[in-house]
Formats: sequence, structure tokens, C-alpha cells
Amino acid sequence: MQTGEYERTTVTAVDANGTELATVDMRVADTYSKRYTGLSDTESLPEGEGMLFVHDGEGQHDYVMRDMDFPIDIVFVAENGTVTRIHNAELPPEGTSGGDLTRYSGTGKYVLEVPYCYTNRTGIDEGDRIVVEGDY
Repeated sequence: MQTGEYERTTVTAVDANGTELATVDMRVADTYSKRYTGLSDTESLPEGEGMLFVHDGEGQHDYVMRDMDFPIDIVFVAENGTVTRIHNAELPPEGTSGGDLTRYSGTGKYVLEVPYCYTNRTGIDEGDRIVVEGDY
């Protein structure tokens, strides 16, 4: 399914017992250009929505809050669906230049960006699993 220039998918988070913690409607950023832009062209992010970044393979990735209008959670996910790292990413101070932006690092094939503190509110934690609908 396409909305604008982004495909969309559903992502479900489950804990170690298989209990569903949250389901999120995601825009898919699966090209370099879409990953680079991310949510920087977005004015707000409603609860239950986010962006799924799909990398070619599992590895170490750094994300920054470039041209962002709101804080977010950045969730790194291994190829097998395990949450490996969660950052509650604040907005950078006004006037911060690109080279001075905080780098949010983690390991994974996927990165989820969801509303700020969404992981706190839903109980999503490192070690939980993410199930992505579709073939990503």
C-alpha cells in the first residue's frame, strides 16, 4: 500500500511472553534518500504512527535529529526482530549545526522512529521483539 511516496506497513511489538505491547502504522524508508530525510519533513507524529527505516543489512547505524520539529524515540532492531537499543531523543538546542548534532547509535537492520517516550508508555524495552508486516 502506498501513501504519497512512502509504502506503509504495520509493526507490532511483543514482549518475551508474546504479549502484544503496541501496534504502529509505519511509513517505510527503504532507500538512502528516504532514510536521510526521515521525519525531518514532518510537522508532528501522532500516537500510533512512525517510520520504519530498513537498511540493506544488519550493522552499526547513527541517527541524528536533523531539521526535526519534535522529539522522538529511536529504536534499533536486529534482523531477527529483537530490540537492541532505545533512545529518547530530545530536540537539539536552537542553532545546533549538523556536525554538532547528537548521534544516536545502535545495531540493527531496522530502526523505528515513534513519538517521544512512546516506548516508556507502551512498555517496549530492549530484548522485546518487533514483528514487521510484509517482506522488509
